[in-house]
Amino acid sequence: MKTILLIGAGKSATVLIQYLIKESEANNWKFLVADANIQQVLAKTGNSKFATPIALDVTDEDAREKLIQKAHVVISMMPPDLHFLIAKDCVEYRKHLLTASYLDDKMTSLKDEIHHRKLLFLCEMGLDPGIDHMSAMQIIHQLKKQGAIIQSFKSHCGGLIAPESDNNPWHYKISWNPRNVVMAGNAGAVYKQDGATVKVPYQQIFAARHEVKVEGLDQLAWYPNRDSLSYIPLYKLPEANTFIRTTLRHPQYLKGWQALVEANLTNDTILIQNQQLSIKEWSAPILPFLNDNNREMLEYLGLFTADLIPTSAKSNADVLQHLLESKLMMLPTDKDMIVMLHEIDFELNGVASSIHSSLVVKGENNIATAMAKTVGLPLGIAAKLLLNGDLKLRGLHIPISPEIYEPVLQSLEEEGIAFVEKHITA
Repeated sequence: MKTILLIGAGKSATVLIQYLIKESEANNWKFLVADANIQQVLAKTGNSKFATPIALDVTDEDAREKLIQKAHVVISMMPPDLHFLIAKDCVEYRKHLLTASYLDDKMTSLKDEIHHRKLLFLCEMGLDPGIDHMSAMQIIHQLKKQGAIIQSFKSHCGGLIAPESDNNPWHYKISWNPRNVVMAGNAGAVYKQDGATVKVPYQQIFAARHEVKVEGLDQLAWYPNRDSLSYIPLYKLPEANTFIRTTLRHPQYLKGWQALVEANLTNDTILIQNQQLSIKEWSAPILPFLNDNNREMLEYLGLFTADLIPTSAKSNADVLQHLLESKLMMLPTDKDMIVMLHEIDFELNGVASSIHSSLVVKGENNIATAMAKTVGLPLGIAAKLLLNGDLKLRGLHIPISPEIYEPVLQSLEEEGIAFVEKHITA
C-alpha cells in the first residue's frame, strides 16, 4: 500500500488534510499525519479511518527516521528551519519530498544526492511561492512561443480578509502563522525597476505607496518581497526591464505597519528587560510616529492600555504578536481572501500589449480558509500525481516547468481555483 506522510498539521494544513483523506479513500493509500500537537491532528483528521494521527517531535531523530521510512511521499509543513532535518532523512531513505517553503541553500546542498537517487524534491509548492510560479510561467511560456518580448513582469499576492468580514481599521485579519506576519519584510527587498536594481531596507519596505486594482475589489497596495532578482534567471526573463514580486495589503495597513517598524516594535532582537511594563510603557517609542493616518489603527491594537505585557514575552516581536493574536485573529464565521495578480507587459509583432491575470479565492470560515486551500491543494495534487505515476520529473525543483504546472493548474481549476485573464493592447 502506498503511503503519504504529512509532517505538520498547522493552520495551512487543514484543506490539505481533507484533500488527502478523500484521495486516500479513493486510491487505497495510507495517510499518516504527524505533529507535536496530537490534539491538533485529531481535530483535523476527525474520526476518519483513512488518516492515522501520530504524535511526533520532529527533532527526535529516531522517531522521525522510523516514520519517514514508512512513506513513499513526504510532505513537510513544518517551519522552514526544520525542513532540512526531514530532507536529509528523505535522501537517506529514498523518499520523495514536497514542501511549500522557499528553496534555500541547505536544501540546494542535497541537489546531487537527490538527482543520483532519482528522487523528486519539489519546493515552493504552495501559494506564494507556488501557484504564483505556475500561473506566471504558463503565461510566459505561451507568450515566448508566439515570439513576444516581455518587457515588464510584476507579480502580486496577498492573504487578506474578505470584504464581508472586514470590520477593523487595519482591514486585515490573520489567516496564517502570526509570527510570519510580525516578521514580514524584515530582510529588506531587492528588485528590478526600469532597468535599474532597487534595494529597499526594512525601515522603508512599508513606506512607499504602490497601488493596484483588481476588478471587483477596492484599491490594494503592495510592498516588495525580499529577493525578486533571483527569479529572473529561473523565469528566463533577462530582457525584462522591470521584474518584481510583491505582497498585497490594504493601503491603510501599510501606514500603520510602517509606524510599528519605525518604532522597532516588530524587532525580535530587542529584548524585554522589565516584565512589569505596561503595554503603554512598552509602546512609548511609537509616539513620535503617531498621526491622524494611523492613530485609530494603533489604538485598535491596544498599544496604549495599562495592561501588563505578557510574562512569556522575551522580545518586542513577542509583545506585538500577542497584541495581533488578541485583536486581529479571525472569528469562527470570518472569511479570508487570497488575491493574486500578474501584470505582464510585452511586445508582439511590433504591438505593445499587456496581460493582467488575476485570482480571487475566498475561504469558508476561520478553519477552511482560502490560505489553507491555496497553500495545501498544490501539495496534495503533486503528491497524487507522484503516487499515480503521472509526475515523472526527478531532481530538486520549484514548479516552473510545464510537466508540473500543466496538470496542477488543471486540477486546481477543478477545485475552483481559476485565473481570469484580461488582455490589453496599447
